[in-house]
Amino acid sequence: MAAAAGHPVLLYDIASEALTRAVEGIRQRLAARVARGKLTADQADALVSRLVPVTELAALADAWLVIEAASERPDVKKALFSQLAAICSPSTLLTSNTSSISITAIAADVKHPERVAGLHFFNPAPVMKLVEVVSGLATSPEVVEQLCRCVTAWGKQPVRCRSTPGFIVNRVARPFYAEAWRALEEQVAPPAVIDAALRDGGGFPMGPLALTDLIGQDVNFAVTCSVFNAFWQDRRFLPSLVQQEAGAGRASGQEERTGRLSLAP
Repeated sequence: MAAAAGHPVLLYDIASEALTRAVEGIRQRLAARVARGKLTADQADALVSRLVPVTELAALADAWLVIEAASERPDVKKALFSQLAAICSPSTLLTSNTSSISITAIAADVKHPERVAGLHFFNPAPVMKLVEVVSGLATSPEVVEQLCRCVTAWGKQPVRCRSTPGFIVNRVARPFYAEAWRALEEQVAPPAVIDAALRDGGGFPMGPLALTDLIGQDVNFAVTCSVFNAFWQDRRFLPSLVQQEAGAGRASGQEERTGRLSLAP
C-alpha cells in the first residue's frame, strides 16, 4: 500500500528467506492484477522496485514511519520498540499492527512514547479499507492526525479508537469467531457448511472459519487469548482448543500453507 502510493519501503526481517518469500508473494499478486487489467506491467515493476529488503534493524534509522508486524506477543513487541526508539529519530512515528495488545504497554519503555500508536490493518490489507488508528495513554493527538492523513492518502478509511482490549473490531469479532469454533467442536456441521451459512445466508463476505484460516490459525488464536485474558477471562472470549490444535506448529494458513482447515463440505 505504501509502495503503491509512491513511498520507498524497507521490509525488515531477521530471516532473509522470509523477505524473499514476501517480495515474491507481492510480485505474484501484482502479476495477477496485471493479467486482469487492473495494473500495467510498468506500474507493477515500479512498485516492486520501491521494496527494499533489509536484515539489519539499523537500516530503519532514517525512516519517518515504522509499522511493526511481529508475532502477537507483548514481550517481542516491547523489545522491538525499545530497539527502534534507540535507532530512529525522536520524530519517527512508531506504530504497531497489533490486533489486541495494549499500545500503552508497548510504549511504556520507549523514549518519546507520544509518537507510539497502533495502526491496525485488516486481512487482506490491500483490499480491506478499514484501519484502526489506536491511541495509547501517551500518544499525542498530532501523531493520530498525521497517521489518519497518511492512511487516507493510501486510500484507506481510518477509525480512531483508544487502546482497549481488541480495540473495536477484534472486541466485537471475537465472539463471532468463538461461536463458529464451538459449533465445529460440537459437530453441529462441517466447516464448509458453517462458513456457507454465514457467508451465503448471513451476508458475510467470508465465513468465520475461512477468515481465521486466511489470517492464520496461530495468529488468530493468539489474539483470542490476548483478548480473553485482558477481559479477566470473560467466557464470551473463551479460546478454542480445536483452533489451538489447528494452529500448532506456527501454522499460518495462507502464509505457510500448513495447518489449514479442510473446508470441503
